[in-house]
Amino acid sequence: MNHNKIRYISPIIGLLVILILPFVLSEYPLHLCALSGIWIILVLSLCLLQGYIGELSMGHAAFFGIGAYTSVFMTMMGGFSFWLALPVSGIVSMILGYLIGLVSLRLRGPYFAMCTLGFAEVIRMILVNWKKVTGGPDGIIAIPSPDDIILPFIGSISFINKIPNYFLIYFFVLVTIFVVYRIVNGLTGYAIIAVREDQDYAECVGINTMRWKRFVYSISAFFAGLAGSLFAHYVHFISPYSFGVGESFDLVIMIIIGGTGTIVGPIIGAVLLTLLPELLHAIKDYRMLIYGAILIFVIMYAPGGIAGLLKSFTNRYFPRLPTKIGT
Repeated sequence: MNHNKIRYISPIIGLLVILILPFVLSEYPLHLCALSGIWIILVLSLCLLQGYIGELSMGHAAFFGIGAYTSVFMTMMGGFSFWLALPVSGIVSMILGYLIGLVSLRLRGPYFAMCTLGFAEVIRMILVNWKKVTGGPDGIIAIPSPDDIILPFIGSISFINKIPNYFLIYFFVLVTIFVVYRIVNGLTGYAIIAVREDQDYAECVGINTMRWKRFVYSISAFFAGLAGSLFAHYVHFISPYSFGVGESFDLVIMIIIGGTGTIVGPIIGAVLLTLLPELLHAIKDYRMLIYGAILIFVIMYAPGGIAGLLKSFTNRYFPRLPTKIGT
């Protein structure tokens, strides 16, 4: 089997795994898979910013929280349907991302990271102290499941059970993968990567770097908001501590371990670091030590992450077929 066949077969295998898992797993493993899907959306949205535009955001979980609280406010206080609250959550996060980007994206490197870190802390403090609206440190409980929907030839679908929620989450996982793939593999991708490689040179050849950076930051915030809405209505509870700086660090670690600047890397990192705590539950006191050891190993011996190792393995044992000139 050559490299080109693997490229097309791998997504098909992945899709089949997504379709089969709900019918072979028990309730708790399925719950972990659903949470992995939410993290995949969130990590892919950050990877679009970190891996392809080259800006490290340390406050991405803030948009996750904004999306979650927006969706909860609309459904529990405003009486709106989840299906309206879901896109609005993404749009609100996107608008805030654009506004924050007007200022923060003028900074580069560690200064941008520090700015986003400060933004995340401001959002956390608002969520903690605005008790009448956000519930403060106690959070909000009894968040409703998504409203039932009626599909042709299928009938009414209730989201009280985990399997419909699982498929809903992974529908948006596939949407996120498709959008990110189209952005980075089209003409837009060339401009974005040019900005990442050398922003000054990109400006010299006529690329409006600030416009592309704001575009990527806004799209990244939009999908983080969607993930927040899905998370809130799936776990039925949110609090400010679910969207803190620690979660933003987790996202960065997932990208580094999975592989920066790829699509499959963040997926691997999100799934691995969602399931790993369960596997290490018996030695939970040493969990952070193990995380640190894995991170150091990846940085030193596999700077391309797990995705880079898989790519090297594929290129070595399944080489590309030579192409004819003119084809």
